[in-house]
Amino acid sequence: MTGFDPVALRDATPGMRHARHFNAAGSALPSAAVLETVVAHLRLEATIGGYEAAEVARERHEEVYALAARLVGGAAEDIALTESATVAWHAAMDAIPFVPGDRILASASSYVSSAIHLFRLRETHGVIVQVLPCAPDGTVDLEALDKALRTPARLVTIAHVPTSSGLVEPVAEVAALANAAGVPLLLDAVQSLGQLPVDLAALGVDLAVGTGRKFLRGPRGTGLLYASPRIRELLRPARPDVRGAVWSSADGYEVKDGARRFETWETAHALRLGFGTALREALDLGVDAIHSYTSGLAGRLRDALATMPGVTLTDPAAAGGAIVTFVVKGEKPADTVRRLRTAGVHVTSIPDHHGQWDLGRRGLESVVRASVHVYNDESDISALTAALGKSVPALLPARGRADVIVVGAGVHGSATTWNLARRGVNVIQLDRFADGHHEGSSHGHIRMIRRAYPNPIWDDLVDRAYLAWSELSEAAGETLLTTTGGLYARPAADGTPGLRGPGCETVDAARAAEIFPGLRLGAEFTAVHDPAAGVLNAAATMRSLRSLSVAAGADRRTGVTVLGWEPDGDGVAVRTGDGVLRADRLVIAAGPWTGSLVPSLAELLRVVRIVNIHVGASDVPAVSAPALGPFSIEVPGVGLLYGLPAFGGDAMKIGLDHGPDDDPARPQTPVTAAEAAELLALARRFLPAADGDVVDSVSCRYTMAPRNRFAVGSLPATPQVLVAAACSGHGFKFGPALGAALADLALGKQRPELDFLAPGALGGAT
Repeated sequence: MTGFDPVALRDATPGMRHARHFNAAGSALPSAAVLETVVAHLRLEATIGGYEAAEVARERHEEVYALAARLVGGAAEDIALTESATVAWHAAMDAIPFVPGDRILASASSYVSSAIHLFRLRETHGVIVQVLPCAPDGTVDLEALDKALRTPARLVTIAHVPTSSGLVEPVAEVAALANAAGVPLLLDAVQSLGQLPVDLAALGVDLAVGTGRKFLRGPRGTGLLYASPRIRELLRPARPDVRGAVWSSADGYEVKDGARRFETWETAHALRLGFGTALREALDLGVDAIHSYTSGLAGRLRDALATMPGVTLTDPAAAGGAIVTFVVKGEKPADTVRRLRTAGVHVTSIPDHHGQWDLGRRGLESVVRASVHVYNDESDISALTAALGKSVPALLPARGRADVIVVGAGVHGSATTWNLARRGVNVIQLDRFADGHHEGSSHGHIRMIRRAYPNPIWDDLVDRAYLAWSELSEAAGETLLTTTGGLYARPAADGTPGLRGPGCETVDAARAAEIFPGLRLGAEFTAVHDPAAGVLNAAATMRSLRSLSVAAGADRRTGVTVLGWEPDGDGVAVRTGDGVLRADRLVIAAGPWTGSLVPSLAELLRVVRIVNIHVGASDVPAVSAPALGPFSIEVPGVGLLYGLPAFGGDAMKIGLDHGPDDDPARPQTPVTAAEAAELLALARRFLPAADGDVVDSVSCRYTMAPRNRFAVGSLPATPQVLVAAACSGHGFKFGPALGAALADLALGKQRPELDFLAPGALGGAT
């Protein structure tokens, strides 16, 4: 096949006769020639036998190595043919002689199978898995990588293009940093081979894995491993067999020189020959030409989707190439996929558990993925957008008036929205940012919950919080609160009252060590043990509240800035960047932006910067429940240190309950080296098993109020406007309970037990 003719390519692809196929990133449609190659060899095997057919096809089989080498910029001896990219990954990783304490630096773009294997290596070999932070455009933060490489590392691994978006990682820059540090780089090229030009030898990549079924348009069950001559000198296969080794003596063997040392004898010859045909077709077309065509077509698809009401693109800023991801408001991605398939348009959905470090980090439960190839054209884009448009207007009626408008999509705004919507209230929720942003206070993976509080006035609300979490967990269909017990320490010589609460007891340092062996308190400390304390799955909570709200009929509108509001008779008019909305009631749950929307509270609220780090451990159980649970320590001269155990695959988390003033008008900035170092020093002091590096960090904003109180209820001068503000660093645990309370108040039900949190009393002395 020579030249580039999209019409001819479409005609030579049998699958395009049956549907509009936008799933090249999953399993692309093979050409008729690839199909015939596979079937012909199977016929030959059936006619003369498998070994005999392999002899006939030996030269063509050998040619597959040379074709693969041409594609990736190596030599034939650098290529091992495998059954999949995952098999190639395992062959490479299992050949690396990891020892306890070895650091593996992994990008957030890593694929689920790679991440799971890294976790397994952590369990079996004691390696430390450090997930690299992302730059603002979604790519690997090169400065962070450079810094991480200043400490000895065993391996760097990134995905050139992730499964969950059209992001394209800066492989050349990553490879340059890894090479300069003398650290091998393993590249997951699964989504890039066939759509992006790749020259592994020129880049200095040591190991790379790829698959045949995606943009190379080969059969399923084919893949490759690239291993440079330099890295092959250092690696021996973990499970050699007759394909990659020679039984050279009665008690010994010799591994073959090339990358085939990583192969096994038995394979599907028909599939490999089909893979060879697909490689030849890609090389004849030219990967540069494929990239130019598919990236241009995908760009036009992005542009078309961006203009559609209710459709939100979810690709990071550094997206490019042939993959486009999006969501449709009010519709689960899996339902979008089913609906489009009914219309003859094939896309797929990617759940967050296929990319926790990417989708999970961005707060996306799942996305729709559309990926184009050379057999697609403008008519396919028109068909896709037309199929989407048939139901979007029905899903998104234009509504300028509601019963209640909720401003803010943090935990309190989202819990309020859900509680209103499930009661049949016409509710519009507004937020200035896209879902999953890190500008406020409700992002991150985990939070603490406890019954221990300094003042009995909180006890009723705490009880309601525990009941509300149980209710929300049932509605969400997953456990959102895990009870672990908690310890809250302070200097024994401090005579001021500390925490107390139902079921809590005061213990000395010796007893505290029995309760949490992972926490080291000196004899100068005493602690309150709260057996009901636990860990909240914050990320799952936010995802659940969003999906439950939409399912109940809420009109969620993100990317909408509220400019102000004023009374409108007995109701309220809300001015936004998109126009004026009206409602009978307004609930302001805007976190750090509350002061700008409620001037009467502005001088009472202080927005501060809070940072957290996650610290690795060579003995993970020692920093996990039951050896460790939520804790806090009043550290003299430092402040309140708090932390949570390793949970749900995350390393243990610590932070300080104070920070400098912050300006919410400015974008949130990453945790600095100095901030992380201060926390890491405290971890070393109080958590002996937290002996690893900083594996993740997060910054957020607390909105602090006098006496660490909240403001929950109606504004005195405008009772049709309610506020949930100033969480003062301990509000997430009350999210579902306060959401239910605000829904009650918005509907006219009295909640006298919350009078102590009335906005009008925020600056008082009680």
